[in-house]
Amino acid sequence: MATTMLVTGGTGTLGRHLLPLLAGAQLRVLSRRAHPDDGGIVVVRGDTVKGEGLDDAVDGVAVVVHLAGGPKGDDVGARNVAAAARRAGVRHLVLISVVGADRMPLGYFRAKEGAERAVRESGVPVTILRAAQFHDLVLRTVGAMARLPLVPVPRDLRVEPVEAAEVAARLAELALGPPRGRVPDLVGPEVLGAPEILASLLEARRTRRPTVTVPLPGAAGRAYRRGLNLAGADAQRGRRTWAAFLADRAATGTRV
Repeated sequence: MATTMLVTGGTGTLGRHLLPLLAGAQLRVLSRRAHPDDGGIVVVRGDTVKGEGLDDAVDGVAVVVHLAGGPKGDDVGARNVAAAARRAGVRHLVLISVVGADRMPLGYFRAKEGAERAVRESGVPVTILRAAQFHDLVLRTVGAMARLPLVPVPRDLRVEPVEAAEVAARLAELALGPPRGRVPDLVGPEVLGAPEILASLLEARRTRRPTVTVPLPGAAGRAYRRGLNLAGADAQRGRRTWAAFLADRAATGTRV
């Protein structure tokens, strides 16, 4: 009999890559907005942060993959999902988190650390995967800055952008296996500084922009200078580079 799985955030970037990889399971997707069922996937309306619809969503579910997140409230959402999973007797709760969650002094990272703590303390067997920023997110962030007349380039900012499809493949492997606690981080194949990322993006756009180097202030700046957002030596590294990501988009006529 196929395993019943609930994926929160299944309509997002990562979820769209993940769902086809779980095709052998009976899938439910939790969404804040009503959607028609799609290809045998049952869409359940609910809100993780408000705690709405979760008990119905997890009823009869063996595995929950919690992807839903946003600028605020990730710790609250994870706590609500974990509590509902515990009440329903869920056998495995898989959480996606971010590299440096316990080291970076920023609200987003602290919320992710709170989400990890919530699932660990829930009593539900868990697997936690921390990933670096997706190529798509880096493109949206740097891409918006690169359209300014004078482009600010953060000093000493380094990232390890990773392909969302590779993170989805790892999550599928974990969701279909036994609970493993926190597993090695998954990051991209290279560490890139902000100037490298910007230069390759401008080259892909075949344009030029004047730039100005700006310092990263305060505790966050000190943390980025120390590389606290970067993974350790035991991390797994993906294969698709930032340059390959940009080249593929250009080759398919997708806007960069």
